[in-house]
Amino acid sequence: MNAPVSPPVQTFDATGATPVMQQFFEMKTRQPDALLFFRMGDFYELFFDDAIRAAAALGISQTFRGTHAGQPIPMAGVPHHAAEAYLSKLIRMGFKVAVCEQMEDPAEAKKRGSKSVVRRDIVRVVTPGTLTEDGLLDARGANRLAAVAIRAGQAAVAAVELSTGEVECFSTGKEGVGPLLAALSPSETLVADRLLADDHLAQTLKICGGLIQPMPSALSEPQASETRVKRLYGVDTLDGFGGLAAAEIGALGLIAAHLEMTQAGKLPALRAPRRAAEADVMSIDPATRSSLEIDRTQNGDRNGSLLAAIDRTVTPGGARLLASRLARPLLDPAAIDQRLDAVEWFVEHRSLRERLREQLKGSGDMARALARLALGRGGPRDLACLRDGLKTGEKLAGMVGGSGDPLSPPPVELEGALAALTPSLHQGVSQLLNTLEAGLGPDLPALARDGGFVAPGIRPELDQARALRDDSRRVVAALEQRLIQEAGISLKIRHNGVLGYFVEATAGKADPLFQPPLNATFIHRQTLANQVRFTTVELADLDARIAQAAERALAMEVAAYEDWRAEACALAEPIQAAAEALARLDVASSLAEWSEDAGAVRPIVDKSLAFEAKAARHPVVEAAVRRAGDPYTPNDCRLDAAGEVAARLSIVTGPNMAGKSTFLRQNALLAILAQAGCYVPAKNFRLGVVDRLFSRVGAGDDLARGRSTFMMEMVETAAILTQATPRSLVILDEIGRGTATYDGLAIAWACAESLHDTNRCRALFATHYHELATLEERMAHVSNLSLRAKEWNGDLVFLHEAADGPADRSYGVQVAKLAGVPPQVVARAKEVLDRLESKTESPARLDDLPLFAASAPVAAAPVVSAPSAVDGALKELDVDGMSPREALEALYRLKGLLKT
Repeated sequence: MNAPVSPPVQTFDATGATPVMQQFFEMKTRQPDALLFFRMGDFYELFFDDAIRAAAALGISQTFRGTHAGQPIPMAGVPHHAAEAYLSKLIRMGFKVAVCEQMEDPAEAKKRGSKSVVRRDIVRVVTPGTLTEDGLLDARGANRLAAVAIRAGQAAVAAVELSTGEVECFSTGKEGVGPLLAALSPSETLVADRLLADDHLAQTLKICGGLIQPMPSALSEPQASETRVKRLYGVDTLDGFGGLAAAEIGALGLIAAHLEMTQAGKLPALRAPRRAAEADVMSIDPATRSSLEIDRTQNGDRNGSLLAAIDRTVTPGGARLLASRLARPLLDPAAIDQRLDAVEWFVEHRSLRERLREQLKGSGDMARALARLALGRGGPRDLACLRDGLKTGEKLAGMVGGSGDPLSPPPVELEGALAALTPSLHQGVSQLLNTLEAGLGPDLPALARDGGFVAPGIRPELDQARALRDDSRRVVAALEQRLIQEAGISLKIRHNGVLGYFVEATAGKADPLFQPPLNATFIHRQTLANQVRFTTVELADLDARIAQAAERALAMEVAAYEDWRAEACALAEPIQAAAEALARLDVASSLAEWSEDAGAVRPIVDKSLAFEAKAARHPVVEAAVRRAGDPYTPNDCRLDAAGEVAARLSIVTGPNMAGKSTFLRQNALLAILAQAGCYVPAKNFRLGVVDRLFSRVGAGDDLARGRSTFMMEMVETAAILTQATPRSLVILDEIGRGTATYDGLAIAWACAESLHDTNRCRALFATHYHELATLEERMAHVSNLSLRAKEWNGDLVFLHEAADGPADRSYGVQVAKLAGVPPQVVARAKEVLDRLESKTESPARLDDLPLFAASAPVAAAPVVSAPSAVDGALKELDVDGMSPREALEALYRLKGLLKT
């Protein structure tokens, strides 16, 4: 996401401006590059260029309000109650929005004088990476703010998920920034402006970083960064976070500076930074992620991705955790096995799994609710979310911990989750749960200021104030009947926001109320065309008491909310741990559900260099095929970088549409699933952990950088050949096809040799260059695989079977026929192909093929060549009986015959 082109920063001369516009100028000066949502009553108004840009972006009316410096002031506005929808649209378009709120009631401002301006202040700056509202977020997707810093050649990437409080920090080399950002997929990335002078880094950020926010380089200096990070966490030292490197502190410092600016001093509930090294997770570069469509298809859709195919989670937190695991598969077999143990346990306990998943559906999203509460953007419904989540966790801890199967206790992965979900193990959490269960009523508003959310019987003084407020209708009705009897005429007691309660009589009947003795009781307030309005001392007193009761009741409810909010924020750490535990239970049980549905098995993941898949299937393609009611053809694949039990490089041949690309992607996705801790769709699967996964499948150009499709292919291939290690897995498709035949073959041949001899990695190399099949004879650890097809009654039938050995032909002409190429063109292509493949056809005879000639109606008679002098001489040679010298002399004679 790239921000709209910002206009030059405006400067304003406030001379002669109204007090309100002077206030606007002050706020705009503080956030010159943001659209300023300036609260005025029930609307957020925008002025000057902000109004023009916002009106164009949102499709709303742009008007004018007053003048400044002799010119009309452009204005546009959105209702405050609908502002979230407009904010969402602006943020998606790459704008930054500063929200300026009224900080006091207009009535309070009037007490300072009739011309006093309501006090306003910027309460937050909304950017893509700092969203917390449900309406602005994808509940099942993470929304990260990232930062990149480089110190002394060492790079670091920090990321915060503000809506959940999760903080991560990665130390890497400069070349590792791209894969890390691609895995994190941030909505917004902060970077010191000086680093953008590096074209390679700038391009990496453009591809993977979301909205790029350049920051003053001074903000990433270690000393200043350390001070801000300490302030963010409220600590005196960073020693508790481990030995953070200078680059890591710099990246965290950029995030701290950005949060200070955008959150207007409110501190989010952040967890301690979780540190990871580059060697902890599988490295997957951006091109490979796009090619394999791990969480999004190449069109940007979730449907059709690997994540969509296996996602059976029932909670937002679980969905986000599953996406995170697929994005960053592990490298440690022991850690992978812990995840697999949890999945296997739920596979074995099907009945318990079904009951647990049913309970999980009502757990809500505690992590995001807590984040909103901490930032002052929450409400009673967020407290209810904590209540429901903690209550659900308590039930699940009892269910899983008391499964009643002594032979199969919960594995380590689940034991930690059970401890986090048991409130009795944390007195504060247990007390909060009891408070919220007793204190929150059944009908909860979105905002505390709307009231009505505290249950009766919790605060006696609140119940008294509510009784007076709620009984006011009965009290007013009784007073109305008494006044009717006293006056002897028909009248009504009514209420509005200006007069409060008043007595109203029609103009024709109101005269007695102006005369003694009734005029002593009825005090005239207002005369209208058809009505006359009065008040009484008793009614005025009642009006004041009712208004005070309502205000007191609301104030007491807001006070109760603030008490509970503070209590929840003080318990942020155990609540976040409980939220994460619910997500882990959801992921493990959902993967068990998917594995049962898909017929997936537990993989064996170890430190070997093997890749052994038996009867494996592509999880996404198989799901689509099954929905269509068709069977899926499974395939085997065996590789071994050590060359001990299988070849390290397999040359994959076969016709177009036979499934070569599917076969390649299938095996790459199996590695991702296994190392993410998921079961895999296969009969069995063994994998030596893959440190880096590379995919060069498909073609595309980068016209903005002047790169053709072939250039992009070569750039991606170069990255593979320079970075792949013996523990890597590489899938390559049609290398060299974007250039001339001999050039392409030469490039493909050299790349295959390099993968085999230099990189020594596990690789699948799909190609139409059948000449590469001879590498099996020339190299020690190369094998041939082919995707089979056969001709039947003139038609081509794809078998989708991967078999040993090379393909005998490419069937390109038959595929053209299937695609609907006109019959005369297909026939002509077949004629040309037959001549090209004829062993007796001289290349010079191809000149006899006119460029635009029609296909001959009748097949040409075969050409029979007369035996040449060389043929005769060869037949006379006694090869077995010749001495070396005689053989050399024979070669010279044959060479002489060729010249004649």
